[in-house]
Amino acid sequence: MTLSEKILAAHAGKTKVTPGELVNVRVDLVLSNDITAPIAIKEFKRIGIKRVFDPRKVVMVPDHFTPNKDIPSAEQAKLVREFALEQGLVYFEVGRMGIEHVLLPEQGLVLPGDVVIGADSHTCTYGAVGAFATGMGSTDIASAMASGEIWMKVPPTIRFVYHGKLSRWTGGKDLILHTIGAIGVDGALYSAMEFTGEAVAMLSMDGRFTMANMAIEAGAKAGILGVDDKTIEYVRPRAKRPYEVYEADKDAEYARVVEYDVSRLEPQVAFPHMPSNTKPISEVGEIEIDQVVIGSCTNGRLEDLQITAQILKGRQVHPRVRCIVIPGSQRVYLEALREGLIETFVNSGAAVSTPTCGPCLGGYMGVLAAGERCVSTTNRNFVGRMGSPDSEIYLTNPAVAAASAVLGKIASPEEVAD
Repeated sequence: MTLSEKILAAHAGKTKVTPGELVNVRVDLVLSNDITAPIAIKEFKRIGIKRVFDPRKVVMVPDHFTPNKDIPSAEQAKLVREFALEQGLVYFEVGRMGIEHVLLPEQGLVLPGDVVIGADSHTCTYGAVGAFATGMGSTDIASAMASGEIWMKVPPTIRFVYHGKLSRWTGGKDLILHTIGAIGVDGALYSAMEFTGEAVAMLSMDGRFTMANMAIEAGAKAGILGVDDKTIEYVRPRAKRPYEVYEADKDAEYARVVEYDVSRLEPQVAFPHMPSNTKPISEVGEIEIDQVVIGSCTNGRLEDLQITAQILKGRQVHPRVRCIVIPGSQRVYLEALREGLIETFVNSGAAVSTPTCGPCLGGYMGVLAAGERCVSTTNRNFVGRMGSPDSEIYLTNPAVAAASAVLGKIASPEEVAD
């Protein structure tokens, strides 16, 4: 069996599962946020069950429109807060929270071998620690909160092997953008994307979270990486409960195996209006911009801010550009503060926000007007994703985003870095 099949079999109480098989799977964690939890709560109450199956395994994180941007978002957050406190759930309030997919691994709530479901499509982020994690609709989440199980079809697994050593300004974001550009936004439809190879092994955990996070942009059910020493080093000090590490069998059957030599891979830019519309930075041309957003559940971790600061230190954001930096969690914010990164951002002319999804989904803190162009480290650039349907979003890694903020156009970090 593949890694995903091993985990699902163990959680279904079976010795073996095969792609296409329908199984009932025990879940280790159920997640929802301030947009999706209210629907799940309503459906949970409609079922007629009074208590969730295990309050330690149900997590609610208000992160999309919080701190509350208006009265409707305040009402949403209030509903979530009251239910979470009444049920005794794992709940994170503003000031102690973060973007859910940054926060949960950081807090040791998702661990190797887990099955995690969330009412958010980027739940697949947790595959970076060797968990099977996937997004589901709010009604499925309501059922899981009641029963502790989900009903699903076992996905086939596509194995992606990345050979070679990445160059200085490339990382996990470039690997996954390159992959999506090659296979398309439906290239891994309802499949588990298993990432491996020399380049992946050399990635930090922050880079691995970025790769797993964007598996959904290729239509995948999950993105997953094997557990190695880096994973254990990350997980061990955070874990508050036992976990089990699974490995793919040597003779595991994959739907297909895709291999890339990434030794000469340039930083990638996804042009409007699809994450698959990618070009290497050398082919971008002269494209002036109005805004840069650095953050989100894709690239809002400490390493992302460190890379951003390398570019911005001693330089100024272009006078025509709004540069918004959003740490992914309170801990990331505090670590960035201690390292002097926040001072670097402010001195360069960037705005620094409390942790929030905010502009990623066109919520607030960076909504685009008609005709505006934004370079963003987020995960989607669909029409109207960050505001006006007549705006444009270009997805990049943090180094490209920071260089673009300085030069006022989409730029390679090589153009500004020492």
